[in-house]
Amino acid sequence: MMEATPKKEYQKDMKHLCSDLEEQYQEFDDLVSRVDEKLWQLKTPFYRWTIFDQVAHIVFFDHEALMAIDEPERFKGRARDVMRIIASDKSMKNHTNSLLGIKKPSKLLTYWRHLRMHLIARLNKMSPENRISWYGPDMNARSFATARLMETWSHAQDIFDALCIRRKNHARLKHVAHMGVTTFNWSFIIRKQKVPNITLRVELKGPSGELWEWGRPGATEKVWGCAEEFCLVVTQRRNLKDTRLKYQGKNVTKWLAMAQAFAGGLQAPPLPGVRVVDYKSNKVQDRV
Repeated sequence: MMEATPKKEYQKDMKHLCSDLEEQYQEFDDLVSRVDEKLWQLKTPFYRWTIFDQVAHIVFFDHEALMAIDEPERFKGRARDVMRIIASDKSMKNHTNSLLGIKKPSKLLTYWRHLRMHLIARLNKMSPENRISWYGPDMNARSFATARLMETWSHAQDIFDALCIRRKNHARLKHVAHMGVTTFNWSFIIRKQKVPNITLRVELKGPSGELWEWGRPGATEKVWGCAEEFCLVVTQRRNLKDTRLKYQGKNVTKWLAMAQAFAGGLQAPPLPGVRVVDYKSNKVQDRV
């Protein structure tokens, strides 16, 4: 029988995660802060969202995240409205941008810096196992903070791609990879498909050459390769065929072709070649 993790260790883990989330926010902030305001209307490879749309998306859902913690009943009502928009043919970004009511990039950044400071402070005080309502299933606070980090990393990637800037990743990328691994079941559930009863093995090489592992060694259903490429696939920023990831097993192959590490409505990954960035020519090969 496994021993329970001491409460102090859980809390230490939560503080480390919140520190990584703060750094992920700061990377995003540093990226967009140096972009001329005129360029905030530049379209990114992610459904032609502009840089402004990308930032506003993170700000809106950070606002909703704080509401989910402090005003859970109010959040649930708002969440139903947002989910109806997602399920309809209406534009989610237009709806959420309208709810934010901020049109100037500098004001958006000022508001976000204040907002995320309060969100991190609230998460820091929570037990990792506290339950928080969200879009789709509820999550514990640890998974909730990890999901915010994953989404921030993902939408920042869209901007790195639009600007043709090669990103330098850090050890906190492991949180994104972990979210990708642990949402294996979710990727099938969101599609109303039967979840395969398999032992999954994932072996990834981190940004500094470190090995990250999940699952039992020797499992026949496995994926291995570059952690960044794995994260790009599970967050649907790259098609599996545009990576050098290695994989084996029919269930893993099926999963990687449709992986979805984020909550909300069902989304399909980009087609092969659609979000490939040619850094040498400084041109985004975007055929959306």
